Amino acid sequence: MSNPIKDYGWEPVPRSFNQLLATRPEQNKKAEPIQVDSIELPETKLAQDILDYARKELSEPTFNHSMRVYYYGRAITLQQFPHFSYTPETYLLLCLLHDIGTTPQNLHSTHLSFEFQGGMIAHSLLRAHASPVPQAEAVTEAIIRHQDLGETGNITTLGALVQLATVFDNVGMNPELVARETIESVVGKWPRLGWTACFAGVVREEEGSKPWSHTTAIENFAEKVEGNVLMRPYD
Repeated sequence: MSNPIKDYGWEPVPRSFNQLLATRPEQNKKAEPIQVDSIELPETKLAQDILDYARKELSEPTFNHSMRVYYYGRAITLQQFPHFSYTPETYLLLCLLHDIGTTPQNLHSTHLSFEFQGGMIAHSLLRAHASPVPQAEAVTEAIIRHQDLGETGNITTLGALVQLATVFDNVGMNPELVARETIESVVGKWPRLGWTACFAGVVREEEGSKPWSHTTAIENFAEKVEGNVLMRPYD
C-alpha cells in the first residue's frame, strides 16, 4: 500500500545543514565516484511530459542546472542519506521546475518572489498532468522553500535534498558530499555553460526588480555564487 508521506518526500528533517548532515548513517563516509549513466532517470509519462516542458521553457543553462541538481541529489541520497524516502520521479519533477519562476516571463509578470511564483506554476502544471495531489503539493512546498536556508525548525526530505543539491551546484557548499569524478561525469553530460555568471545575474535581477524578494534573505548571495571555487574549473 502506498504511503504519500514516504513516496513524495514529506518526512520531516532538520532545516539546519549541520543538524541534517549529523543524521547520516556514516558520518565520515567518503563520496565515491558515480557515473551519470548509472543513475536512473525516471521515464514515466508524467516525468517525460514535464521534462519536455522544462526543456522548452527554460534557457539551456537553467535546464542543464536543473538536470545537474537531479543527478547530484540522487548521488547524495545513494551515498550519504540512504534512509531518505521519496520516489525518483517526484524528485525529478522538483528539479525540473524549481527554477521555473526565473524565466524572464515568469520573473517579471508578478510581484511574487520567484520561488513562490514558481511553486504556483508548478502546482497548476502538475495537477493538469494528473500528478496526485500529495505529489504536486510536495513539489510545490519544496520549490517555495528551496532557498529557505536556516538553523531552526524542519523541512521536508524533498526540500532538504533540493537545498543540498542546489547550493552544491550554485555555491560549492558541502563539497565532501559528491566525488570530483561524479562532478566531472555530470558536467560532461550537462555542461554548466557559464552557469555561475548566469545565475548571479538572475539573483541580481530578482533583487533589483523586487527588493522585498525572498532572495534577499541570503546575504551577499550573488557574490557567494560568483565565489564558487568548486565549480570554477567547469564554468
